[in-house]
Amino acid sequence: MHGSRLDQILSTAKGRTVLCVGDLMLDRFVYGEVNRISPEAPVAILKRGREVMMPGGAGNVARNLVSLGLDVALAGVTGTDADGDVLIEALGTLGVSTVCVIRTPERPTTLKTRFMSGGQQLLRVDAEDTSALDAETEASLLDAVRTAASRADLILLSDYAKGALTDRVIALVLESAHPRRVPVIADPKGRDFSRYGAVTVLKPNAGELAGATGQPTQSDADIESALAQARAQLPANAIVVTRAARGMSFVGADGRVQHRAGKARDVFDVSGAGDTSLAALALGFAGGASLAESVDLALAASGVAVSKAGTATVSREELRLALEGAGAFQTQGALALADARVRLSAWREAGHTIGFTNGCFDILHPGHVRVLEEAKANCGRLIVGLNSDASVARLKGASRPVNTAEARARVLLGLSAVDAVVVFEEDTPLQLIEALQPDLLVKGGDYTKEKIVGAPVVEARGGRVLIVPTLEGHSTTAMIARSRAGTS
Repeated sequence: MHGSRLDQILSTAKGRTVLCVGDLMLDRFVYGEVNRISPEAPVAILKRGREVMMPGGAGNVARNLVSLGLDVALAGVTGTDADGDVLIEALGTLGVSTVCVIRTPERPTTLKTRFMSGGQQLLRVDAEDTSALDAETEASLLDAVRTAASRADLILLSDYAKGALTDRVIALVLESAHPRRVPVIADPKGRDFSRYGAVTVLKPNAGELAGATGQPTQSDADIESALAQARAQLPANAIVVTRAARGMSFVGADGRVQHRAGKARDVFDVSGAGDTSLAALALGFAGGASLAESVDLALAASGVAVSKAGTATVSREELRLALEGAGAFQTQGALALADARVRLSAWREAGHTIGFTNGCFDILHPGHVRVLEEAKANCGRLIVGLNSDASVARLKGASRPVNTAEARARVLLGLSAVDAVVVFEEDTPLQLIEALQPDLLVKGGDYTKEKIVGAPVVEARGGRVLIVPTLEGHSTTAMIARSRAGTS
């Protein structure tokens, strides 16, 4: 997708209101370390560390919608218990309207607790009531949905089979949406997809499609056959199938099945990736995108989500990077400052420390390589601040640089030690350091901390400064002088 088209979609979608109706839950992550096995039974002992709580289920869809710049109203059911209080407060902090959330003492708030160690899920414990809603609670939910649907630009049905999406609720959504031609996108559960009626898009995963059609869904040919059957039997206008590492496939009104391959990336956690893809589909439709463009948005967003820990959200900036082909952590050229900040945020969320060094790097020599390798050895991800051509000329004279900033950036990115490059126009990297807030600042040469630009900024936030001794006999200026003098 071209950048200008993405800008158009994002601009059109901004401020549109999405009503998300579905099963609300609270996701609880307990992180710790496993260093030994219990003497009582062959089970791991988790030394408990930090704990994180965040909205899950339809609440996680809402989180992603907000992150993508949409206005969100949420409708569902939660308990009047403490977990419900935490969930409502968290949603309110995000800016999600919870006026349509019905709280009842008749059922507990759904709570999923995941115990994590070393980036792996050890155990999940669910506390929930999946029985049918009582008549009073359903009536209250119907009233809330009826009011909210009349003002929505798009409606999502997020079904986790916890009881909120009754047949009457689904029917009401369709009755409210169709006269105003409001798109309805449903993320289904169970084997009976017909209960979702004539939705605009039905978005099952491959396993759910297999269960609903009784057909295998492993290969592209399998998917095509299953989609053809589902298309013939269901009133949905389009069906989009998420296929994990195989990407996504879809069929629209024309009956033609299309496949989109996912981009290879490290998978850190798949929790909530389906919610992210649902929210990105909504972004596309809210922004006037075609079905194919909306699928591209959903595929890119879910790819970013699985590279993060927990039920993660994806921002518009991260989505832009993924669609531009930069991937989560790779690029062939220098990053703009805004993109670099997005990337650093993702790195930090994954637990990496951020190192920073800077220079002209006009002609790369062993002294440069030593500084970069030493810097990388002391951090998780290394970002290099690179003087622009104009900055180099001011510092080194009109005959410099020998190589353009674009060329210098590409050479640096060819080194395994360098994870990203940002070009700065100023004579010093102070503004860049203030913007990036690295954990480690590295300089080569005979410096003291007092003379290193940005050292107070880094140390003020608890970071450290590392000075790598100069490698004698290696200097870009001296190399250029010898070359012009005809000596080696």
